[in-house]
Amino acid sequence: MTDTLAASSPAHDTGAHDSGAHDSGAARLQRRMARGAAFLGSEVAVMAGAMSWVSERNLVAAMSNAGGFGVIACGAMTVELLDREIEATKALTSRPFGVNLITMHPDLMALIEVCGRHGVGHVVLAGGLPPKGSLEAIKATGAKVICFAPALSLAKKLIRSGVDALVIEGMEAGGHIGPVSTSVLAQEMLPTIAEQVPVFVAGGIGRGEAIAGYLDMGAAGVQLGTRFVCATESIAHPNFKRAFIRASARDAVASVQIDPRLPVIPVRALKNAGGELFTAKQREVAGRLDEAAVAMAEAQLEIEHYWAGALRRAVIDGDVEHGSVMAGQSVGMVTREEPLADILAELMAEAAGALEKRGA
Repeated sequence: MTDTLAASSPAHDTGAHDSGAHDSGAARLQRRMARGAAFLGSEVAVMAGAMSWVSERNLVAAMSNAGGFGVIACGAMTVELLDREIEATKALTSRPFGVNLITMHPDLMALIEVCGRHGVGHVVLAGGLPPKGSLEAIKATGAKVICFAPALSLAKKLIRSGVDALVIEGMEAGGHIGPVSTSVLAQEMLPTIAEQVPVFVAGGIGRGEAIAGYLDMGAAGVQLGTRFVCATESIAHPNFKRAFIRASARDAVASVQIDPRLPVIPVRALKNAGGELFTAKQREVAGRLDEAAVAMAEAQLEIEHYWAGALRRAVIDGDVEHGSVMAGQSVGMVTREEPLADILAELMAEAAGALEKRGA
């Protein structure tokens, strides 16, 4: 029994000592999470979603030290910056953590090499199909590969290509999102692929009862991002955290694509003037596409750089009106700033309580 799960047991909290009661809560949760936790090398099978500018050394180390699995968001980092960030994270935790890399990053292979040099055990690839040779390069370092699969057909293709685990993330999530809800993805995909590779469910998860539900459906674990933004250890600007605490689920809206020739992955963020600025940015880039002044791949990268800059303005500078306040719909369940370990323990207590009530 891990400390995190033992502390979360309802029987433990009420002072009960009956082994059957104990088994009906925390022990059941531990069993359901065993596969995912073993895969990650963590105490509990809860990954912290990689959020650019937020998921850096402090939050990542805090998550891993609390018994979960922290993930560095490389985003638009240079090779040198990632090198320093991994080194700094290793100085704060001796526990496993991962690195999230964007598939369209022009220096992807060099970033993979940096992860390998540091002995990073898990690399998460986000942003589309892995480029040719990237999976092999990651596996050659000894690391496990985790990919996002927003559709069953893509999940099957990724499994055939040799990925070690998948994240299925629904449209309720913050940041870049797909078109389908988490609950639908889980129902469609878990019965088919959960036995083949560990699958982590993400998007809109804010309480432990939901975690227990997805584990019961066959998930090996879950991934949460929005719930950890207001952790005490998060370096997000006080304005950014206040925006989260004040927001309700309906405030987290998806961006709109204005030009079908410029495929832009929707981004979910809190409604503000920054959304209008992004619409204007799309019009600008689309205009240059009209004039053949920019290639499609370059245009998409420019949009990604825009998001990185807009997110930095909000997270680091505190401009929550003109920057991008990326948040999932679970933001309504973020009500205060508190230590990450407390957030994780509360989630585990809720999950254990839900499993105890089900009596199975």
